[in-house]
Amino acid sequence: MSRTAVTAPPAQTGLSGRLPLVMALACAVAVANVYFPQAITPLIAHGFGIGQDAAAVLATVTQFGYAAGIFLLVPLGDRLPRRPLVTLLLAVTALALLVAGLAPAVGPLLAAGAVVGAATVVPQILLPMAAGMAEPERRGAVTGTLQAGLIGGILLARAFGGVLGEHFGWRAPYLVAAALTGLLALVLGLTLPRSAPAVRDRYPTLLADTLRLLRHEPQLRRSVSFQVTVFGAFSAAWTAVALLITGPRYGLGTQAVGLLALIGAASMFLAPAAGRWVDRYGPTASTWGASCSPSPPARSSSPASRAVRPASPGSPPGCS
Repeated sequence: MSRTAVTAPPAQTGLSGRLPLVMALACAVAVANVYFPQAITPLIAHGFGIGQDAAAVLATVTQFGYAAGIFLLVPLGDRLPRRPLVTLLLAVTALALLVAGLAPAVGPLLAAGAVVGAATVVPQILLPMAAGMAEPERRGAVTGTLQAGLIGGILLARAFGGVLGEHFGWRAPYLVAAALTGLLALVLGLTLPRSAPAVRDRYPTLLADTLRLLRHEPQLRRSVSFQVTVFGAFSAAWTAVALLITGPRYGLGTQAVGLLALIGAASMFLAPAAGRWVDRYGPTASTWGASCSPSPPARSSSPASRAVRPASPGSPPGCS
């Protein structure tokens, strides 16, 4: 495929200070906006006087919006300067969360949820941005730090939504999330370094390149099939768990749903270590090492791993 690359050097290289931690926090807050509604689905059903099945549609609509955003908006990270793009997406997300928190009926809530899902692709832009700016010897560690934020946001979102919704109602998580997301838009607008667009291709060409990669890369197709299966099962399970735990069989509140999600929070602390492992042994050896461990590797929905080039193949110590 042909691409028109921008030959101008980037305005700044390297990640200094605490910027990776700020970017990791942004990943956590952004992705949490997609997942906390799953914990408060029963509260939404009760608040609008609708069935739980109808309320569960909100989680589905948000996830469809998320998928659409990944396909339609993430490629803009190659075409547009990333700092204003990230700031705009976070601002749109904050506004949509505010609309959802003030929604008078289910219809506006579903529409706002779809916008939240579509605009919550900031992690998929920040991850490759950080990987491209980091020094080669620190690339895995930096990516792991942002992945820890991403995983933490996914896992802790239900605790955030469940606890807050239990005590203050289902609107409270939306309003608090809107304030946090708006604050992050301001912070990242001031702290992210300037960067020149990576390519000058037209937007339809960028979308076509995505489909072309999927058609010509068998390993990518296999990875996509795995992630579709895992992601679908993950989302379906957590939506069903929220309805089951708060239903007549157990009679627990949404706070219990959030606390249950904390079981998997330990995996967020493994992502930075996995990144350092990549820096030392390369992605191929790290994947082999994950297969030797008793627990599965962390799931990633980001294309940032493409920025980490494989090192020389071989097995790390401890795997035989």
